[in-house]
This record gives sequence, structure tokens and C-alpha cells, in this order.
Amino acid sequence: MASKRFKKLPEKTKDLQAESVEILLPKVKENCTTKFDESVDLSFQINNKQKKSEINIRTVVNLPGGTGKNIKVAVVCEDTKSNEAKDAGADIVGGDEFVEKIKSGKINFEKLICTPGMMIKLSKLGKVLGPKGLMPNPKLGSVTNDLKKAIIDAKSGQVEIRNDKEGNIGVSIGKKSFDDNKLIKNFNAIIDALEKEKSNNTVKGDLIKHAFITSTMGVSYKLKLGKNI
Repeated sequence: MASKRFKKLPEKTKDLQAESVEILLPKVKENCTTKFDESVDLSFQINNKQKKSEINIRTVVNLPGGTGKNIKVAVVCEDTKSNEAKDAGADIVGGDEFVEKIKSGKINFEKLICTPGMMIKLSKLGKVLGPKGLMPNPKLGSVTNDLKKAIIDAKSGQVEIRNDKEGNIGVSIGKKSFDDNKLIKNFNAIIDALEKEKSNNTVKGDLIKHAFITSTMGVSYKLKLGKNI
């Protein structure tokens, strides 16, 4: 049985015309009637099934307005780098013993960063880290000797954009409590990143087929991007 809160939400939003993020943000926020600070989320359906190839997007974006979330960051590094990681704000720092804990399934973090020298040990834990999207990746800046930058980026509003096999992408651009300007800046950062990914891949036609905006417990609205990507 639907709750009283759910019954008050707008119905058949799928039948509404797509509108800009500036118009839709007040509507999305109005639907945030829960007691917690709901996330404002974007979802995209991309044209990843190309005639001669399949496009897979995986990149990171530093949101200028942050995410509003406290990300728990773990670092696997040599003893000589541990103080650097701790000083930069890492929540968990360890070496070989920490790798063994991860191997046993003890994962109590949301982001994993490592030095190049420790990556060979983590690479053997693909079955543990891979399904959770936690395997460090040099292309995403999470395998690096510059631990300070990687940790600060992860803590200050870095999000990952990654499509599934069906071409779906989901990403948060902040919280209901954010002012609209901050959310719009974060939205534009995501769109710029997707536009860059299109130019980096051979895409026939538009990359983005459909776009939606919603909140954690709200309903989805069709989103007009303002440009073809």
C-alpha cells in the first residue's frame, strides 16, 4: 500500500514534456518531503550499442559544489607514504595487513586509493573489489604517488560516471539543501564531462538518448539538456 507521502507526489510525470534543469529543480525539491536531506540525482540512457563497437564510459568529475556526502577513503601504500595519506585526511591507511583484510571481505570504505607499487597486490583482488566498483584505476586518478591530491579530490566532491551494460548512468549532483546555483554548476560539470566523453569515442548520432532528474524518494522528470550530446 502506498504511503500518504507517496500519494501526494505528482503522477504520470513521464507524460510531461522535457524541461531545463533550471525549471525542474524547484519541482524536484518540492517533492522532497522526507525528514532527511535527499540527494538530487541524474540518470541517463546512452547510445552505447554502436554498429561496430560498444561504448563504455568510465570517468571521474570533480563537482564544483561538492556532493554533500562524507566519503570514507581508504589508502593502500608503503610505510613511507602513510603519514602523507593520514595528513591528507584518509580515513584508513594500511599496507600488506590491510590488503589481507580486504581479501577477507572486510570492506568499510567507499573509495580506495593506492600507490603504483601496491597496485600489483590489489590487482589480485578483482573478485572482491571489482563488483563493488572499488578497484583503483590509474585512468581515474586512484592509482598514484600523489596521494594528497587523490584524497582531497575524493573528499571534496569527486563522483564517478560509469554506464552499465544497458547504457544506464546514474550520478548524484548534490543534496536538496544545496541552493539551485550550486546544483546547476554541478549539473553543468557532469554535462561537460559527458560531452568530452562523446568526443573521445566514435559515436554515431547523439551519445545521450534520454535524461532524467529526480530525488532519492521523489519522482523522475524528463530533462532537456539544451544541447545535443
